[in-house]
Amino acid sequence: MEKLTPQDLEQIQSKGLTRDDIARQVENFEKGFPFSPLVRPARAGDGIVQPNQEDLEHYQHVYEQATTGVSVMKFVPASGAATRMFKSLFEYLADPSASVPEVETFIQNLGSFAFYDDLRASLHSRGMDIAGLLQKGDYSPIIRELISEEGLGYGELPKGLIKFHRYDEHSRTPAEEHLVEGASYCKSGDRSVRIHFTVLPEHEEKFRSHLDDSSKRYGKDQQLEYRIGYSNQHPSTDMVAVDMDNELFRDDDGRLLFRPGGHGALLNNLNELEEDLIFIKNIDNVVPDRLKPTTYDYKKTLAGMLLDYQRQVFSYLRELEQDRSLETDRLKEMLDFARHRLNILPPGNLDPNDPAELHEYLYARLNRPIRVCGMVKNQGEPGGGPFWVRDSDGSLSLQIVEKAQINQDDPGQEEILEASTHFNPVDLVCGVRDYRGNKFDLFEYRDPSAGLISTKTKGGRNLKAQELPGLWNGGMAYWNTIFVEVPLITFNPVKTVNDLLRDEHQ
Repeated sequence: MEKLTPQDLEQIQSKGLTRDDIARQVENFEKGFPFSPLVRPARAGDGIVQPNQEDLEHYQHVYEQATTGVSVMKFVPASGAATRMFKSLFEYLADPSASVPEVETFIQNLGSFAFYDDLRASLHSRGMDIAGLLQKGDYSPIIRELISEEGLGYGELPKGLIKFHRYDEHSRTPAEEHLVEGASYCKSGDRSVRIHFTVLPEHEEKFRSHLDDSSKRYGKDQQLEYRIGYSNQHPSTDMVAVDMDNELFRDDDGRLLFRPGGHGALLNNLNELEEDLIFIKNIDNVVPDRLKPTTYDYKKTLAGMLLDYQRQVFSYLRELEQDRSLETDRLKEMLDFARHRLNILPPGNLDPNDPAELHEYLYARLNRPIRVCGMVKNQGEPGGGPFWVRDSDGSLSLQIVEKAQINQDDPGQEEILEASTHFNPVDLVCGVRDYRGNKFDLFEYRDPSAGLISTKTKGGRNLKAQELPGLWNGGMAYWNTIFVEVPLITFNPVKTVNDLLRDEHQ
């Protein structure tokens, strides 16, 4: 690595990083991250649980009975800006003569968007009539009013503050929909609803202003108290960029270029929460009220399953702690539970007839954070999926693996990827306390080698960017994991503005 200047060191220290941190990041660029060694895709009956109606009712009952004694929180990654949602509209403003099919769809269905009334009023305040503009085919003022800072500013707002859904007397943003959801399945015994949003620093005040008002209104209607928290990705999780020769990338003024460490940086934020049970769901994965009941049922199912399994795990761990001379048959019963309920497949060199070795293995392997993850059948969505992966000790474990972590030049690995049947919709419930009630240090259960490197551009120059181990793949690599099939209707992300025209958002 090239010698760092005093200005570099000052910039690095201002982020809470050290010279050694930068050296390690550059070394990662030089060496690359290892691919995940896939063994086979996780499927229904082989790593993915398909609950029947009896299971659903049982686990929902378990969760509902437990909520008085368990502190619960909803954790919502909400840092995403809406800029990419409106990419086609920005392109149209740059060249109105170009044919952009997405813009035609947008204009033809303008009245169907939840923000239409705000847009019409904003144009009217400037002396423009939206109906007249549409009739003349003069679309630029309409689009500019929607996305520019001089108008509604949607192009620069966080996605969580865009109006998504229209109701009879009002419209709701995704952030508000998460408030409504939280009241159903994230309510503690004291009738409080705890929700934590991770946001960009420049967006935090907008979220606070929006949700302070909304939470009071919804809280009064439902006789609840919303306790809303916010956090930002810490600057120490930023990653330095390099050029294509792995030399430090510098801006025109000579300063080092840092980039956010990806969603893996949110492990810091998650690690600071104190609740027993934490639901994780992305900001844009929301539906109108008419479609929420299925989401509620499955959220409670995932949480009830976690509590049911966790109760048994804690019982075993107390037994292992108190009695170092358990009978081999009893230890094998625990191992059978670990295999068939927690999908823990031990390494081949584990001797199941050696009680001391088995005792040590079980205690270490069971005493970990636990997560239950919803999985939907793959409908061609990009992103991570559930696989059986071979760990460094020879054991197999269930992992969420991103496409970039798979060696697609290896025909065998590509074949496993193509055979996958399910997709990760970021629908998790996490148990982050141990059997003694102490909080796990989540950094002890991540795989630092599960980072990602991608190619980006800055000012017309190519660069390499690095991401930390993702929150739900490498960041949780050494958790105990249960995958559960959930209905596709529980996964409704909004990537482009026209996604809001889908029936699930109308």
